[in-house]
Amino acid sequence: MASFSLVRIAAGILLTSEAVREVFRVSWDGYYQHAFPHDSLRPVSNGYADDRNGWAASAVDALSTALVMGEWGIVDQILDYIPKIDFDRTADVVSLFETTIRYLGGLLSAYDLLTSPCFHKEAEQRRPHVGTILNQARWLADNLKVAFDTPSGVPDNMLRFGPPRKAGSTVNGIATAGTLVLEWTRLADLTGDSEYAELAQRAEAILLRPEPAGAAEPFPGLLGTELRIADGLFVDGNGGWGGGTDSFYEYLIKMRLYDRARFGGYAERWRAAADSSMRHLVSHPAARPDLTFLAGWHGPELRFASGHLACFHGGNFILGGLVLDEPRFVRFGLELVDGCRATYEATATGIGPETFAWQDASLPPDAPNNRPPPREQAAFYNTSGFWILDGRYALRPEVIESYYHAYRATGDKKYQGWAWEAFLRINATCRVGSGFSAIRDVNRPDGGGFSDFQESFWFAEVLKYSYLIHAEEAPWQVKADHTNEFVFNTEGHPIRLAGGSERSDIDRGNKGNKKATTGSRGCVSP
Repeated sequence: MASFSLVRIAAGILLTSEAVREVFRVSWDGYYQHAFPHDSLRPVSNGYADDRNGWAASAVDALSTALVMGEWGIVDQILDYIPKIDFDRTADVVSLFETTIRYLGGLLSAYDLLTSPCFHKEAEQRRPHVGTILNQARWLADNLKVAFDTPSGVPDNMLRFGPPRKAGSTVNGIATAGTLVLEWTRLADLTGDSEYAELAQRAEAILLRPEPAGAAEPFPGLLGTELRIADGLFVDGNGGWGGGTDSFYEYLIKMRLYDRARFGGYAERWRAAADSSMRHLVSHPAARPDLTFLAGWHGPELRFASGHLACFHGGNFILGGLVLDEPRFVRFGLELVDGCRATYEATATGIGPETFAWQDASLPPDAPNNRPPPREQAAFYNTSGFWILDGRYALRPEVIESYYHAYRATGDKKYQGWAWEAFLRINATCRVGSGFSAIRDVNRPDGGGFSDFQESFWFAEVLKYSYLIHAEEAPWQVKADHTNEFVFNTEGHPIRLAGGSERSDIDRGNKGNKKATTGSRGCVSP
């Protein structure tokens, strides 16, 4: 079946959203046959890995995607297993961040989707499962909340269960501490237990008022990466929009979308970070000044390197511009999307690398922080505008995620074309054995070999955004007209807005907006 699917896609028989759905089914079938209920599939060896505590991470991550695709057979396979997950049992260290965005976010998203008007009939048929989803989410959070029992309120990201206890970390990062507030606030709103929100918001408050002043915030709104758990003070002033810091900035604007009444101040912090990025971090490669990248920083000194993880920033700027009605952010986000698109265009596989670097056009070429490319990549750099630091592709979603936001903001079909092209190239290069695997070198035509690992976010993000950019209107789609009903967490799970819709949040109690909270159009048929 898998090879047949590839032939059909290559021949153009299956188009866009239906082709993505078929790849989702192939990926799920491989996982379900060879790895379920373990966390991840090893598609080359037809084995499994328990890399996320053995609680069926791929199944939980796949659930919201199966729901928005209307894959009810797969939905039922996952729903049947969720009550069997034992969140008291794991032999491994538990990451508060990863567990929150994947498991807690996945469960809350499934609950929000199944209880939305869109799925009323389907939810009635699965009524016993709906309550179980929320109960499981609460059980998990009750085990995780010991992480916040610290003098400062900055959580310990590393935990052990049996019984739940902190692992004794001394520092935490702004992404791992600042990417909890959406899920934990949503759980509080759904259960009526404010403690969940208070714990995450206390930690977030420390990041919103970084100390020590100056050293913790080398540019207005742009922070260092790590802070001490004991007192909440930053230990460095180094950062960027990539791994370790990325989703802290992402959640600032997403919390404003979730509920502007409670989180309007978060938007001001996002605006400060966005303005500083546009003022201080913009960099154009000397070899390709037409491209726009965002530099990282080491204190006030810039570092001209970035990566696939950071390529969510185009979509985040676009979303921020839509939410705040500031087109300048949308325009800048589209520039960043173009830059990340260039990293895909240049490689032998047509897939962007894990990390890359460039030489800034505005600084002297002999500046200490502006080194030229290594000799063996000079020709590649002169053509592409970047050189590769790490050529792996770990099935990451960020570039397609930004294409999705660009399309939803502009309606320009070129972004659909770019997403389809990326999907085909990933399909051609990463398809192996019973599923899809990370590859070792995007600049080798064959991908340089497989790592034999299919990430759970392949289901949650890559396939979801690849599908949604071509799919019809639905309540969970990003909207450019302030009628959003959902916001995506950083793992791609749609979370319902606090007021039911963005419009009702703008004007609570306006009867003319009642339709947005009581009914939805464009729902997936079973």
